[in-house]
Amino acid sequence: MWTRAATAAELRALTRVVWPIVVTQLSQMGMGVADTMMAGRVSAADLAGVTLGGNLYWPSMLLLSGIVMSITPSVSQLHGGGRTGESGEVVRQALWIALVGGAVTTWLLHNAEPVYHLIGVDPVAIPIAAAYLAALSTGLLPLLGYMALRNLCDGLSWTLPAMCIGLSGLVLKVPLNALFIYGNESLGIAPMGGVGCGWATALVMFYQLAAMTTVVAFSRVRMARLFARFSWPDRREILRLVRLGVPIGITMFVEVGFFSVVGLSIGALGVVQVASHQIAFNVAGIAFMVPLALGVGATIRVGTNIGAGRIDGARLAGAVAMGVVGAWSLVSAALILSLRQGVSELFSSDPAVIQVASALMVLGALFQFFDGAQVGAIGTLRGYKDTRAPAAIGVVAYWCIGLPVGAALCYGMGSLPELGVSGYWWGVVIGLGIAATLLLIRLYRLSADSDRIAAFSTR
Repeated sequence: MWTRAATAAELRALTRVVWPIVVTQLSQMGMGVADTMMAGRVSAADLAGVTLGGNLYWPSMLLLSGIVMSITPSVSQLHGGGRTGESGEVVRQALWIALVGGAVTTWLLHNAEPVYHLIGVDPVAIPIAAAYLAALSTGLLPLLGYMALRNLCDGLSWTLPAMCIGLSGLVLKVPLNALFIYGNESLGIAPMGGVGCGWATALVMFYQLAAMTTVVAFSRVRMARLFARFSWPDRREILRLVRLGVPIGITMFVEVGFFSVVGLSIGALGVVQVASHQIAFNVAGIAFMVPLALGVGATIRVGTNIGAGRIDGARLAGAVAMGVVGAWSLVSAALILSLRQGVSELFSSDPAVIQVASALMVLGALFQFFDGAQVGAIGTLRGYKDTRAPAAIGVVAYWCIGLPVGAALCYGMGSLPELGVSGYWWGVVIGLGIAATLLLIRLYRLSADSDRIAAFSTR
């Protein structure tokens, strides 16, 4: 058993790492909230277009960023083992992967309009969604570069730079949104509606890359020796990063892709249902930023302990992170339930949208517990470099169970009632619940198995 002093010390260490990550994640989420609120004030069709564009962009981006995120556990274990100077080569090879994969994905997203016609999305929203997606994907390459450099800083347990850059990016995002959404006659910029959100975000991504490059080049992160030399692609290191990072990308892809398919499927129900879904999803997403940050913090703390050979310390780090996740889930669920009506009114003035969004938030409060548990467990497992099992669990829980159940409840099947958009949200609750249960079992078993931990650390 761990002593009270050891637990308190770990909680302090986790807090130092996590609180800037929470602010960073909330800043990033704030950009999405700004898009939702400002596009929603233009029209329900503009809000639906922004939502549908994001439903294709984010799964694609996250599939790529998984490889980039493999930097964090790799660097944290090197740092814990006193080999920080080797981190720069890891990042250089990850950047080659990001460059090639990002260029291909950008081209695909610029030509994605037929997808919306294929799945039967409301025709009113398709032109907005396609144009928004093309604008947004212009910033994909700088985003991946920024994430690689941010993950380097995170792996070194220095999370403040990303917080400062995230906050300044949010400050920049809001006036850029206003400029492109509503236009500015004196600057010769015509109103773009929801499409303007995409251009504003792309410009912020270029800014964040420039800012993070400056931090890495002129701060204590120089110890990683990222800019000490140029490296051509190294087949061995790239394959190692791919083996570690592709499962991370798949894990995020299957979860976010699950939510995106739900959002795209809801698109066939009409703009009111899409707008309501997006509002409720944004509110649940804001609350989710805290456990998401705790998951990243768990990756860093567990990885650092494993690199230093402290297996019991790694287990304590995971346990503390999961305890904080559980406490936050209780708080966030209570807040969503009590504030759902007023929050819905902040996002939309349409009574129909407000009514449906408020009802969906009840289910959003329920899945806070499951969503927090699964992301906390994934982050902790990632610190051990266990990335393949979470990917398999996600495929089963979300795609084999959650999505079919959600569709059956949405449209009614057999004796099941037709619940409409709420049916898909019940599918989300069920999928997250199954994933959380299986991931917690996996974490409990792995954290007590020193032989398997040693095997994973060589990846």
